[in-house]
Amino acid sequence: MSELIRFGISMDRKLLERLDKEIVMHGYPNRSEAIRDLIRNQLVELDWSHEEEEVAGTITIIYNHHIRGLSDLLLELQHQHHAMIISVMHVHLEHDNCLEVMVIRGKAAEARELAGRLIGVKGVKHGKLTITSTGTKLD
Repeated sequence: MSELIRFGISMDRKLLERLDKEIVMHGYPNRSEAIRDLIRNQLVELDWSHEEEEVAGTITIIYNHHIRGLSDLLLELQHQHHAMIISVMHVHLEHDNCLEVMVIRGKAAEARELAGRLIGVKGVKHGKLTITSTGTKLD
């Protein structure tokens, strides 16, 4: 574990009260862990803003598998980016609708581009790119 450093933070009382309520709601053991988590979240966001940064995340899509050619098109797009897609989970939500979650890893710009292509396919009802980090820079 790395060396811990103590430092003070000054903030408005109302802001601190709001933070304390969030700490309780999310089950953080203390303010320090909550603030560390907030900092980590901001660092992940910054990593995703750098196009060449190695990142990880998920692309989630919902679509009607009965639409002619849609499943084939989505599968073809996934094969075109096989180096970035680590794993895919396919779930039958009901008779018509399926959900797919793709775990991805690669350069931030390529991840956003792939998500946009998949989510933008005609027949995809909803999609979302969820970003995270590879974790190597969050220690």
